[in-house]
Amino acid sequence: MLLMSVACGLCAGANYFNQPLLSSIARALGVGEGAAGVLVTCAQVSYALGLLFLVPLGDMLERRRLVLTLMLLAAVGLLLSAVAHWLPAAFYVLILGTLMTGLFSVAAQVLVPMASALVAPERSGRAVGLVMSGLLTGILLSRTVAGVLSGLGGWQTVYWVGGVAMVAVAALLARALPVSRNTGPQLGYGAILRSMVGLLRSTPRLRSRTLLGGLSFASVSVLFSTMALMLAAPPHGLSDTAIGLIGLAGVAGALMANVAGRLADQGKEQQVTAAAAAILVLGWLPLWLGAQSLWLFIVGMLLVDLALQGVHISNQNVVYRLAPQARARINACYMTGYFIGASTGSAVGALAWSHGGWTGACIAGVVLAVLNLLALQYDRHLAARQPVAAAAA
Repeated sequence: MLLMSVACGLCAGANYFNQPLLSSIARALGVGEGAAGVLVTCAQVSYALGLLFLVPLGDMLERRRLVLTLMLLAAVGLLLSAVAHWLPAAFYVLILGTLMTGLFSVAAQVLVPMASALVAPERSGRAVGLVMSGLLTGILLSRTVAGVLSGLGGWQTVYWVGGVAMVAVAALLARALPVSRNTGPQLGYGAILRSMVGLLRSTPRLRSRTLLGGLSFASVSVLFSTMALMLAAPPHGLSDTAIGLIGLAGVAGALMANVAGRLADQGKEQQVTAAAAAILVLGWLPLWLGAQSLWLFIVGMLLVDLALQGVHISNQNVVYRLAPQARARINACYMTGYFIGASTGSAVGALAWSHGGWTGACIAGVVLAVLNLLALQYDRHLAARQPVAAAAA
């Protein structure tokens, strides 16, 4: 389980390596900063596609082999990114490597339900919790590790280290993981995809909560796709290492995940979601002022990260109860929408930065956060009409 946790963290974190390095990549490859921000969008779009089209294979194929194959293909993407600067059309090669890494790093989302299947039912919650902790830690530490390694050996270093580490962890998993197959009804690939569409059609709160997750992640992704550009410019002028270390502020999100989970167990998902959605809007004020004050920027980053985790954990507690017999497909539907929101936010952030700099990015983030509040009102209306426990599969 510890090894699976490490693998999840590495897979999830690989999609965030580029975020503190955008300014350095832009300078090294001779592209605009707005164009470099497209790398964040590519990572999130490809991850969303992997969630939608690859994760359902866990209900069809032997999971151990599927996980190892996905991880090795993700390693190829990381190593391709590492050598991109030596090749013609270097930026486009880097985009290709980023797309490969994002698409195949969904191995993490195959490992999470696999962890539950490998232990006794009374231990499944702890097993999933451990693996999810690794996933969240990987996301939180990835920006810091990327910044530190870039300071030591250039922006390519993190891709070399990440690719080699991915191969090494896959080799260890090949020795440690048992064969694991789905014991439920064997559905074909087409039937699985069709059933996911059916779930979205028949379950209104899956749609509303997916919209909430997507909009909240979109707002925060505006920050992720532009913060390195702002922090690297005057008056801050921070190095990649310093920008990566600021990413440690996201550790607070892990604390919020635990608090939100406990409150959700008490039936307070709506209150947690409402508080988190309001904090997301308010957090953009200190972020905007952070153009002149690094401490205010850190405060704003703490607030929006806390808000994102509060919305996300509450959403998961709601949607997993909508159709208990189809949690894997429910998860695929929700997480696909979640990362579509992330990729949309990254694209909006890059566009806003190109036209309005940091102020433009902050306006875009606030607009998405306000739309998130409107989505919350829609979800409240649905909740009043149809409690979670009564939702149809």
